[in-house]
Amino acid sequence: SHIRHAWDPTKSVAQNLAEMGLAEDPNKAVPIPRKRLLGMEMEGDGLEQGKKIVRKPYVVNEMEYEANLPEKKSNTLSRDLIDYVRYMIQNHGENYKEMARDEKNYYQDTPKQIKRKINVYKNFYPEEYKEFIASLKQEKMDVQ
Repeated sequence: SHIRHAWDPTKSVAQNLAEMGLAEDPNKAVPIPRKRLLGMEMEGDGLEQGKKIVRKPYVVNEMEYEANLPEKKSNTLSRDLIDYVRYMIQNHGENYKEMARDEKNYYQDTPKQIKRKINVYKNFYPEEYKEFIASLKQEKMDVQ
């Protein structure tokens, strides 16, 4: 969006990018130095090229600012996986072998795979898991 707002339609792509301080061709912007096989000496530094004037430095500054912002963690599980785990815990408790034989085990998960899915659910939603276990204990007490 920053580039879009600073874009001048009357100029070419190369001119627009040069004004913003961005490179049109990354191979020319950061050249790979050629090395001689025998002496491993550099042919040219690439610093001798003329510096271009950046007329719109705010574009690069705003893009760098956005890039440095911390990422939001959007770790979520699918509704199907949550329902699957809750069903297995509700009907089988901690018996993973029984869970593996359940008819709702459509993907034929092994007991270790089911245990891993339950642990992932515990890590992603610890409060929800505690409430769910508490409600199961409450149901057992109501039945007795």
